[in-house]
Amino acid sequence: MARGTMSEDVQAQIKQLILQGGLVPGDPLPTEAELVGLLDVSRNSVREALKALQAMRIVEIRHGFGTYVGPLTLEPFVEGVAFRAAVRHHQGEPSLYELMEVREALEAGLIGAVARDLPAEDLTVLKGLVQRMAEEARGGMVQSATDRAFHLALYRSLGNHLLSEVLDAFWAALSRVREDLSDGRPDPEVTHRQHKEIVDALEAGDGDRAVEAIHRHFDGIRRRLAE
Repeated sequence: MARGTMSEDVQAQIKQLILQGGLVPGDPLPTEAELVGLLDVSRNSVREALKALQAMRIVEIRHGFGTYVGPLTLEPFVEGVAFRAAVRHHQGEPSLYELMEVREALEAGLIGAVARDLPAEDLTVLKGLVQRMAEEARGGMVQSATDRAFHLALYRSLGNHLLSEVLDAFWAALSRVREDLSDGRPDPEVTHRQHKEIVDALEAGDGDRAVEAIHRHFDGIRRRLAE
């Protein structure tokens, strides 16, 4: 069996052990020596497989303590998408626009459902974040952490954890590549106003208005990218 194929086969077997054992992030895996015996493969094959799975956040190797089920985050996806966009941007392709358009399509397609049934506690959280943006805008810059928290809270009521992770992954990827490419900072007052418009539409239960507010928000990003 070819070396690459052997590593992939061992990775698949380790993932199967996690599934069959009902293991969750933080649970310990068999030791390296135990995996060698269980899978009937060489120590090198196990080590290569574990390193590959660690890069995918499926396992976490804690030197001196053992190997555990990893956090299973989308961080590798974020890194890959952000780097792809940066490389293609340098090649003259509209990769930032494409990344932004995917995120815009997701958010605009979901905001109507949020407007129809937004829990009062989520509205309170969003209003609080808009107020924080107003305070930060007066200081000269809306913090990226505040913007990220807003967009996470925006779709929480849909109750879809994978969807929340995917939306956050696209937020993180676009933010990261724009930082790497030294994209200009947005006007903080405009950022605050655009997010307040979204919350005002949600409070009114007006889905169409919320969709329009989302598109206006992304129009601002579009203009900055064009500059």
